[in-house]
Amino acid sequence: MAARPRQQGFTLLEMLAVIVLLGIVATIVVRNIGGNVDKGKYNAGKAQLASLSMKIESYALDNGAPPRQLGFLLEKPAGVNTWVGPYAKASDLKDPFGHEFGYKVPGQHGAFDLIFFGQDGQAGGDGYNADIGNWE
Repeated sequence: MAARPRQQGFTLLEMLAVIVLLGIVATIVVRNIGGNVDKGKYNAGKAQLASLSMKIESYALDNGAPPRQLGFLLEKPAGVNTWVGPYAKASDLKDPFGHEFGYKVPGQHGAFDLIFFGQDGQAGGDGYNADIGNWE
């Protein structure tokens, strides 16, 4: 009588070990990529601050003063005859984290203060929550 050959395959223990290892590797990759996404958004917010500041200055050159509110970059305010906008798109008025920029006219540092509040969208903070103004 011929002996039956032993079937080849993975045991349950081997399969569980592979699944656990894949989970550990996936966790490490997601944490590393997640940190880079926040860094990228923060740097994009700084660039967007500079761009929006230039759009406000363009408005001021055409109309003699910065807009009283950022919405005037999108739609002509009443009583302004030299408006040749729109100077910005609605998406320009929100930072990469989805928060509105801080805006004061007149500003403490110039004709206007434009502030990117960072990841948390609130005044103060450090790291990716740090505030940056157009005067810096």
